[in-house]
Amino acid sequence: MGSFSLLRFRYIPGMRGYMNDIKINDKHKDRLFRFLFGNEEYKEYALSLYNAVNDTDYQDVNDITFYTIDDVIYIKRKNDVAVLLDSKLSLWEHQSSFNPNMPLRGFMYFGQMYDKYISLEDMNIFGRELIKIPTPKYCVFYNGNEDLPSVMKLRLSDAFSESDDSGEFEWTATMYNLNSGKNDALLDKCRTLSDYMTFVNKVKENRKNGLEKTVAVDKAVTDCIAGNILRNVLLKHRSEVASMVLTEFNEEVYKKGIYNEGYSDGKNEGFTEGKAEGKIEGKTEGLFSLVQKGLITLEVAADELNLPVAEVEKKMIEAGYTKKK
Repeated sequence: MGSFSLLRFRYIPGMRGYMNDIKINDKHKDRLFRFLFGNEEYKEYALSLYNAVNDTDYQDVNDITFYTIDDVIYIKRKNDVAVLLDSKLSLWEHQSSFNPNMPLRGFMYFGQMYDKYISLEDMNIFGRELIKIPTPKYCVFYNGNEDLPSVMKLRLSDAFSESDDSGEFEWTATMYNLNSGKNDALLDKCRTLSDYMTFVNKVKENRKNGLEKTVAVDKAVTDCIAGNILRNVLLKHRSEVASMVLTEFNEEVYKKGIYNEGYSDGKNEGFTEGKAEGKIEGKTEGLFSLVQKGLITLEVAADELNLPVAEVEKKMIEAGYTKKK
């Protein structure tokens, strides 16, 4: 059977960040994880990760072909890599914070991927003959700050409104904790995954030491080049990598701004105007604050509020906010 790889991500537009004279470039919309493991230029990295996760020893990178499915509904943040190889459809996703909803997200992803596969193979799902589809495998690679087990099985049935232990319908995401001491054997099998974690940890360490995010990223890049960590990638794509990492920083600020600042304001407002109205008002105020600080654009806020840009700008002015020049 031919081999395919399916990659998807959707970038939240309008984020801005700087590293010395490097600006976030809208052309650099990948995340670093996808850039490393879903890139035609570095197909050997994807093959190495596949072998590490599946305990296989494939050698021919030409077995891998990348193609894209555009726009996954409800999901605004993408860094997925999927590989169809040896009758197995494997989807990999990196997460920097724990998300118990990964089985549901994976279920949605695989529905689209199987739809693509059935269409490409010209299969008839309405006939009497049983069609064969690739065996799914959904892996989540976690490197957040929570102290979680080395491997976790997240199950869709945990999300069912009504408990169901029958096992008649299930979807599973296997989450691998990539933090130190959790899955060192896996990291030893895939040098690029190990280097990726080393780079990410250097950025984290630099931030903990008080360095501003742009300086923290720049220092991590410099140190990794000197230490032969992702050296070839960083030397050739330094600007792109910086843009990806800074974009991820700004998206985290964006998320926290909406769900922390916005929700908090909305919660307080809710005591006097009702919870529902308070949450909506809080989200709006949170978005206005992020636009004013230059962390997101007016267009992003308008998209979140489902309002025309001109109307959002008018509401901002009426609320006493100004758009950062």
